[in-house]
Amino acid sequence: MKAQNMTSTLMTRLAILGIGVVTAFATLEYAQDFFAPVLSALILGIVLSPLVRFWERIGLRPSLSAFATVAFTMIAVVCLVLLLEPYVAEAIARAPVIWIELRTTIEGIRAMILGLDEIAEDVVAAVDPKGDKAPPPAEGIDVPSITDALFYAPQFLAQLMMFVGVLYFFLLTRTEIYRWVGASVPTLNRDDFLHAERQVSRYFLTITAINGSFGVAIAIVMQLIGMPGAVFWGVSAFFLNYILYLGPLALGATLLVAGLVVFNGAASFAPAAIYLSMNAVEGQFVTPAMVGKRMSVNTLLVFVSLVFWLWLWGPIGGVIAIPLLIWMITITERALGQPIADGIPNLIRTDPDQSKL
Repeated sequence: MKAQNMTSTLMTRLAILGIGVVTAFATLEYAQDFFAPVLSALILGIVLSPLVRFWERIGLRPSLSAFATVAFTMIAVVCLVLLLEPYVAEAIARAPVIWIELRTTIEGIRAMILGLDEIAEDVVAAVDPKGDKAPPPAEGIDVPSITDALFYAPQFLAQLMMFVGVLYFFLLTRTEIYRWVGASVPTLNRDDFLHAERQVSRYFLTITAINGSFGVAIAIVMQLIGMPGAVFWGVSAFFLNYILYLGPLALGATLLVAGLVVFNGAASFAPAAIYLSMNAVEGQFVTPAMVGKRMSVNTLLVFVSLVFWLWLWGPIGGVIAIPLLIWMITITERALGQPIADGIPNLIRTDPDQSKL
């Protein structure tokens, strides 16, 4: 009877936990316009905490430290946008030409494999019923109109203001928030949250340094092999490397398409092959050596977290997935007083006398 009661209690706890998790994530998806900028600001605030501590060490008051950090971040973003704008504009301008050449390449491959010119002509006729040799310049490219931009501008500005406001006030009051939460949760205190903050910021800054060096290396290599837009590919490698696994695969596929358009023969596969080889070296040797075992995370957890947040919030979810996972793991380990792998059995105990670590 006692064993049945314990099993029933465990099942009840698991059911309540499952309902709570589903409800929480459904709320996050339904209210994405609110939670996405708020959670992104909190994650960025944790990442930028070393900068706040730097301002405070040189004598700035907390309000000025938070303001200086937000201002520095906004200026950095604006400078980055201005730096990338020519390369992005060039890529957009070249997109119709690339699409035309890509379609020609695909039709040639199709004809070579099938050996039937009639099938290629049918495909061309199906794509362009009027018989034109080239599609309109904007074919396949969904460029927002001025009306669309004006429609989405208020929503974007509201989310931007929400993001900046949450970031500023979190940086201003984060130690008070940690102290308040630590006083409310018996197994945690302010130092635990500061430790998790340092772990996330250390990981993110280390990964940023790695991604920056990797992006520069990619840009140099693409320039050496004659790939147009070398800076654009380097910047793309830098940003997409934050989205583990899926980001490099997406850029590799893009480089494969661009290589087929730019080069002929076996050289067409060179850009994608070189990039994927360099990414494999970075992922297998450079990152583990610099991140270290203490900050390493189980690859299954990383992949599931990444896929889930990408599914939930798209690119924003892909960026915050890993820092959020590291923060949650660190907080859980501090609450348990031991690594999660050792603490999992304690999470499912039902005997009150044995539930304390």
